[in-house]
Amino acid sequence: LLEHSLRESDVKRRLRELTASLEWSGMQIAPEQGQFMALLVELIGAQRIIEIGTFTGYSALCLAEAMPVDGTLICCDLSEEWTGIARGFWREAGVVERIDLRLAPALETLDGLLAQEGEGQFDLAFIDADKTNYSQYFDRCLTLVRPGGLILFDNTLWGGHVADPQDQEEDTRAIRALNDRLLGDQRVTLSLVPIGDGLTLARKR
Repeated sequence: LLEHSLRESDVKRRLRELTASLEWSGMQIAPEQGQFMALLVELIGAQRIIEIGTFTGYSALCLAEAMPVDGTLICCDLSEEWTGIARGFWREAGVVERIDLRLAPALETLDGLLAQEGEGQFDLAFIDADKTNYSQYFDRCLTLVRPGGLILFDNTLWGGHVADPQDQEEDTRAIRALNDRLLGDQRVTLSLVPIGDGLTLARKR
């Protein structure tokens, strides 16, 4: 798969390899997932994107590079240390001007966007942060994203734990609950793609 589809720039490769050396490297998305999400950005012509959970910035770099030069990607995270790594690579890739990094609890940022800009002002949202708040992130993003826009959820297979009835960890139960909720939510068109750790696409109707 990687040998016959991955087109990864040198900047992205070096960021991925650096991230792999960190203690929390498991939070890094797979490169083929980043490329797939970039394709989705191009397919829907996304110009305004929200990312919840940025880490060292690989997914943001994939999204930002696929956007128009006047696009805006709002990144929500809490870590100055991890996003400090991200900023350097974003700058090197020439996309730092497209990225608005907001270091604050994501729900506060999302509520602020709703208050300031209203409904339907974004084309795409990527949710990849604390699993216990996934459902609340979905509520906000479903309002913020326009009809026809996409909401992407990472880790919806959770290493297979969602299919293990013996696993009752809080994060596992939260992802199970989200998966069940999305299945029954007729406000979105749904597909769970087995790429990376599971990527769910929800298109707002």
